[in-house]
Amino acid sequence: MSTPIFDVTGEIYRPAAPYRTVADRRREMLDKVGLIKQRNLATNAPSMAFYAILIAAGVLVMLGLVMVLSASSVTSLHAGDSPWRLFGRQCIWAVFGLACGVVAYRTPYTAWRKFVGPLLLVSYILMLAPFSPMGISVNGARAWIGFGAFTIQPSEILKLAVLLYCADILQRRQKEIHDIKRTMIPCLAIMGFASFLSFIQKDLGTAIVFAAIMIGVMMMAGIRARNIAGVAFMSGLAGVALAMTDDRRRMRFTAFLNLEDNKGHYAYQVYQSILSISNGGVTGAGIGQGTGKWGYVPLAHSDFIFAIIAEELGLAGVVVILGGFLALAFFGFQAAISARDHFSALLAGGITFWFVIQAIINIGGVSGLIPVTGLTLPLISYGGSSLLVSMTAIGLLLQVARNMRVS
Repeated sequence: MSTPIFDVTGEIYRPAAPYRTVADRRREMLDKVGLIKQRNLATNAPSMAFYAILIAAGVLVMLGLVMVLSASSVTSLHAGDSPWRLFGRQCIWAVFGLACGVVAYRTPYTAWRKFVGPLLLVSYILMLAPFSPMGISVNGARAWIGFGAFTIQPSEILKLAVLLYCADILQRRQKEIHDIKRTMIPCLAIMGFASFLSFIQKDLGTAIVFAAIMIGVMMMAGIRARNIAGVAFMSGLAGVALAMTDDRRRMRFTAFLNLEDNKGHYAYQVYQSILSISNGGVTGAGIGQGTGKWGYVPLAHSDFIFAIIAEELGLAGVVVILGGFLALAFFGFQAAISARDHFSALLAGGITFWFVIQAIINIGGVSGLIPVTGLTLPLISYGGSSLLVSMTAIGLLLQVARNMRVS
């Protein structure tokens, strides 16, 4: 029997129980009921990938809000409205997007997987709504629904729905991953129908993004490279064929090949965009000092906002944009590779492909390197539904990064 130890007051010394924080108590409770193991909840500190994705997305969103104000103020004044009008709407959507992103981050994967079917069905139905009296046409594309002062683009919601549904299928059929009938064909059918709905809305750019999402998910799932190459080739061939079915679409699709001869018509927007980019130089003209937004570059606050950023912030602004998306790409794929389960790996890989491909298509079109497809720059361009869904997707990506395995 050990000899008791007395303190200075003559009482027997009893060591105090170790201090437990609220987080410690919550972790003990979750572990006791089995939720940590069941839902792959993280018990370690957030990884570097988590913070890098959070910072990159936050910088892109904040920069986007500033540049939307700068690029849209002139457009609003010309329309007889307040110069703060479009900026105010974008801020409201950003708040909603932040709320949805937090919900997506806090909701376990198992809960999302229960609703992938209904979410896909509702998204398909919403894609038909633009052809109703509520539908709105913008630059020849009938892809929006109007609700008073606000509009919604259903294809943005469908991007996330298609990704979640196909990730769920490929996870459940992981042991049959090389069975084309059980894995590839169902996913291609989902993608094909989504692309078809986008095409009849005359939104070819979104149809291309659906193909990119599908290719990314199939790569992460481990489908044979030759099968993925075949899907990529057929998707590209179908995209070119569809672009050539209409004279106006064909001229817009091929105008980038000869900007000088087409600068007065089909390549006017791209030509003016390049002029704005060249005016920026290294340091830029300064926020609010660009000239491209004064009617020279159409859609300066949405599809062509990259040109305004390059003009007003110069090379520094371009580096921030490209660096932000490179960070999302690098750490997004890192999160996918180190994910705790197959579904979250597919989810992270699909989201990363989605953002990277859409950014490449937008920036490439604005700079005259590839055809213009009418896609927004994720997290930056004006567009409520795009910002809302993009921030929701970032929330899901952060959840994967927060729960990734640590070696």
